[in-house]
Amino acid sequence: MSASAKSGGAQEAMQKFGRFLSGMVMPNIGAFIAWGFLTALFIPTGWMPNEYLAQVGGPMSKWLIPLLLGFTGGAAVYGHRGGVVGAIATSGIIAGADIPMFLGAMIMGPVGGYLIKQFDSAVQDSIPGGFEMLVNNFSAGILGGILAILAYMAVGPVVLSVNDILRSGVEAIVGMGLLPLVSILVEPAKILFLNNAINHGVFSPLGIQQAEEFGKSMFFLIEANPGPGLGVLLAYWFVGKGMAKASSPGAMIIHFLGGIHEIYFPYILMKPQLVLAVIAGGMSGVFTMWSLDGGLIAPSSPGSIIAILAMTPKGAFLANIADVVVATVVSFVVASALIKMSKDTDEEESLEDAQASMAAMKAASKGQAAEKKVSGKELNFIAYACDAGMGSSALGAAALRKKLHKDGYTNITVKNFAIGNIPREAQIVVSQEKLASRALEDSPQAEHIWIKDFTNNNVYDIIKARLEGVEAEGGAVETQQVKAGVLLKSNVKLGLKSVSKEDAIRAAGELLVAGGYVEKPYVEGMLARERDISTYIGKGIAIPHGENAAKEYVKKSGIVVMQYPEGVKFGDDTAYIIVGIAGKDNDHLAILANIATTLDECSDAKLQEFYNTKDVNLLYDIFTKSE
Repeated sequence: MSASAKSGGAQEAMQKFGRFLSGMVMPNIGAFIAWGFLTALFIPTGWMPNEYLAQVGGPMSKWLIPLLLGFTGGAAVYGHRGGVVGAIATSGIIAGADIPMFLGAMIMGPVGGYLIKQFDSAVQDSIPGGFEMLVNNFSAGILGGILAILAYMAVGPVVLSVNDILRSGVEAIVGMGLLPLVSILVEPAKILFLNNAINHGVFSPLGIQQAEEFGKSMFFLIEANPGPGLGVLLAYWFVGKGMAKASSPGAMIIHFLGGIHEIYFPYILMKPQLVLAVIAGGMSGVFTMWSLDGGLIAPSSPGSIIAILAMTPKGAFLANIADVVVATVVSFVVASALIKMSKDTDEEESLEDAQASMAAMKAASKGQAAEKKVSGKELNFIAYACDAGMGSSALGAAALRKKLHKDGYTNITVKNFAIGNIPREAQIVVSQEKLASRALEDSPQAEHIWIKDFTNNNVYDIIKARLEGVEAEGGAVETQQVKAGVLLKSNVKLGLKSVSKEDAIRAAGELLVAGGYVEKPYVEGMLARERDISTYIGKGIAIPHGENAAKEYVKKSGIVVMQYPEGVKFGDDTAYIIVGIAGKDNDHLAILANIATTLDECSDAKLQEFYNTKDVNLLYDIFTKSE
């Protein structure tokens, strides 16, 4: 392997590591801010000293924030179950320490998630029917307890020793007046998306210890200082050309006021020598802050000037403002000189290339290629996703699974999930266009296919094209057996008068309530789901169901079928059959599979018969009889 290839692999690994650590921190920034405000207000050196109220902040840094980090880290590896085990493991490392265990939480959380994932993978096919919940609950509790003990006895002391070494080293650097030199590492690391990992994984734990002792810490403002990036953007505005010059004012607002430092990364990637400007700015700012005895009382995240001023204690405003101003001026001067010396003339094209490069770096750090395509030989897991994971996605998954298995591709798993619960093993994720951003955030490792309609789309054609040249395995198509009681003939209503879609959905929901399938609040969840994304699935059928938040009101799986011969308007579409759904333990999936089969294979004439029939048995048989 060449040196450049090794370097690129190492860089990609660092980006993935940094992105993973950032993924643990960023969802919990609100907890950092809450702790920071309480500390800034009520500690003895705060704005409103109050010994009684100051006690509220202590448990946040000691317990709340580390537990949130541990849960988020475990959930990133293995969903909610991984998060629970990660949090239990984290509690052990917290109990054995007298300092905020942020770093320990960022270790034990993912470890807990990984180990419970491996356990489930090893035993899932061996659990006797009916014992799944018992095994799942006890395995999580026992494994979490063991990890908590190990964290308390072994991992905690190691992390404390590392912390002591880091603290001693940093104190020595500060004592020798060499703290500004850390910018040599920090500023380039920010460009590689390690900013949050450095800030909250290293500087925040050290800063909290220092703030508890002295009422403030310089560590909180080393990475968060917006001055170096602002200086580079100002330089492009004054001496740059083309698109870079025109776009820099808007980027400055987002960077300086919004605190989104990533906005200036493409401007440095466009001219990598500008990393010298942010290093010089960072060093100058840190030296100024150190000389004037500045610092913050708590982490500043995002790195906005507004957040920095909010976390500045009494007596440190001059030092912190001077830190930002000096860093901006020095970075501006150095960056201006470097831009003038540059031979590049087409900065518009260069900026576009840099932005594309940054997008590729971020995608790589998430495990997602810019244009990721899964080959047919690799494909074995497809996920259909919708908001609640029990209606339209189940219908689409059933239709695709049937087609693939009919063609002999029985080795490919096709399952439906709610957005937020898509497993990391999913290679292709199919979801509606309106859910694109949520699906991408939930499963960045997968290839994504966006569709408008779960029943009328070309997903099968796309998948089939991938599978060309891959020999299909023989096998029978699995049939769907409907569990008794999910659909009763008494819940098939024919010849209803046309009403508004809201009234139709409410009627379906009330029928589910009357049947004992759901509690009353579920009906509002059905209406809320419709307001978010239409449940019309095509060919005259709508399948209203509750949003994800309403799942707690489902008592058992049930379906009601309501026929409106004159139709119910769903926007520009008309539904003649409305199928109200309440799903629990996947008992309703067999009916959805039969709906998918019906839609796929029925002629228009046959559909018209369904829309107008006066025979309850006809509709009942369509939904309940497998082929």
